[in-house]
Amino acid sequence: MVTPSREVDLAHVARLVVEDHLASPAAVVAGALGETAFGAGAAGRLWPESDAPATKTGTIFDLASVTKPVVSLTLARLERLGLLRRGERLSEVLPELAKTASADVPLDLLAAHRAGLEAHIKIYAPLLEGRTVERAEALLIAARSRRSDASGDPPTEGFAPVYSDMGYLLLGAAIERRAGKPLDEVVREQVTRPLGMADRMGSARQLRASMPRFKDEVAPTEDIAFRGGVVRGLVHDENAFAISSDACSGHAGLFGDAHSVLTVGRAVLRALALDDGWLGPDDLAPMIRPRIGGSLLAGFDKRSGDAPSSGSRLGPSTFGHLGFTGTSLWIDPDAAFVGVLLTNRVHPSRDHIAIRAARPVAYDAMFDALAAEAGRLAR
Repeated sequence: MVTPSREVDLAHVARLVVEDHLASPAAVVAGALGETAFGAGAAGRLWPESDAPATKTGTIFDLASVTKPVVSLTLARLERLGLLRRGERLSEVLPELAKTASADVPLDLLAAHRAGLEAHIKIYAPLLEGRTVERAEALLIAARSRRSDASGDPPTEGFAPVYSDMGYLLLGAAIERRAGKPLDEVVREQVTRPLGMADRMGSARQLRASMPRFKDEVAPTEDIAFRGGVVRGLVHDENAFAISSDACSGHAGLFGDAHSVLTVGRAVLRALALDDGWLGPDDLAPMIRPRIGGSLLAGFDKRSGDAPSSGSRLGPSTFGHLGFTGTSLWIDPDAAFVGVLLTNRVHPSRDHIAIRAARPVAYDAMFDALAAEAGRLAR
């Protein structure tokens, strides 16, 4: 990767989130525009009542559903290596699911949220009664969660799109089975290690092993009574916690800092233009091609609505993903822009939703700052 010519201080962008919008205790942003302007910035404290120093740009966050694009990239890598095909039916990879409603659904439709599955099911419910969740039973529940409006065999382009954690839970399990190892290890082999940031992005157990001060460097998430209080250093998503503990599920479980997420975004941007041996345009095409019925792609989402969360500056080719904990990644291939906003907006409660107003303002400010610097360098 070419080193950017100038680094821009984006702390003012993070302050918009923390101070102007009061959207999160902590925020870290990172962005790149082409190969000339790059920047990062941080604001806030990991929790409001803390006397700890202000957040650093290397703070680790629970990435929540920003895990999904990374899992989709892992699928693309395995397909490139000939280990898995996105056209394979779920039961071809996980034969124990052969008698479920999802048996004949291709993996591609799981990745594209068009497998006809429910958006969310409380698989973690036994934890509320002090019982454990069996992984095999969890997969059966997910595979049986066919919606009433999605009957029969799936059409070629799938059922009506409904954003579904259940589909990615099953996709992650399929990747594990075919690769013959836990999902977080496959992600490390296929994505984070080749991109040079395996020590800053991974599951809780991986980062705990590679970072002696992991628990001190990771932002806390929600105060959840049945989990013993404030969750810190373990995945916030209850289903991922119940099923994978400190490892990783297909829909959630990765942690990372802003630079590591930016690295993923820039690698995707580069792969759209050329094949450098990791991934190339042909590998990414199924992930970002337009799909019928909505903005959901296969691992990413497109801008949607009159006031998209990616702001007003980015173009119609933009794609990215949001995470429930307050994380996001957006990529505009036409502008050669990659932007990352990481927060712990769920601390102390998920009911705090000011991030919705803060996100577009932050992405606009990030783009403007990088564009201004790129313009100065061009003169």
